[in-house]
Amino acid sequence: MGRKWNNIKEKKAAKDANTSKIYAKFGREIYQAAKSGEPDPEINRNLRLVLERAKTYRVPKNIIDRAIEKAKGGSEENYDELRYEGFGIAGTMLIIDTLTNNVNRTAAEVRTALGKNGGNLGVTGSVNYMFDNTAVIGVADKTEDELLEILMEVDLDVRDIIAEDGMTIIYGKPDNFHELQDALKQAGIEEFEVAEISMLPQNEVSLSPEDKIKFERMLDMLDDCDDVQQVFHNVDLEA
Repeated sequence: MGRKWNNIKEKKAAKDANTSKIYAKFGREIYQAAKSGEPDPEINRNLRLVLERAKTYRVPKNIIDRAIEKAKGGSEENYDELRYEGFGIAGTMLIIDTLTNNVNRTAAEVRTALGKNGGNLGVTGSVNYMFDNTAVIGVADKTEDELLEILMEVDLDVRDIIAEDGMTIIYGKPDNFHELQDALKQAGIEEFEVAEISMLPQNEVSLSPEDKIKFERMLDMLDDCDDVQQVFHNVDLEA
């Protein structure tokens, strides 16, 4: 695989400056996952996935508990999960996942963020095929060989294991996310630097300095939209 996990890295870098915003978005996502199924992560795999990702962002326990209790309390608040696909400047591609209680508002905000920065919304399927839905699990203080040995003992295949950015990252099939993490936990690994299912670009593109500024401004506008949960793209912002 060998491609950078740029989308995750950007979100990690932003978390220190925008913790309240990130916590609010996680609260909404945890609530919706708990409300859509059993409010028990041992039963509700979607809720467990959200909680595992929340841990890597150090979301406080009180925020997690409050969101789950709200779902248990029978709140009538409900959100639609919508995915938008679009194009940015210079042919760049984006996948934008949202949770919204007002579809028209969300669509308008996403369209505005793209349109003001040289982009536009695409139709469903126009971008998705250029990304791979991938389980991404990153741990510190373990080598590729050590992690491979752990996974081989439980007969779990992975797409790749790569040491990068001070940790070792496992790329696997999204359906195997929980099995992969459980195998690592059983081997004594308790802390995860990354634990999520991500849309990774099959190919990354580099932008000119001017285009990069415009693209990053678009990402900031999307991040400022309360309904936007995650943004995946194919730009190497470190190039």
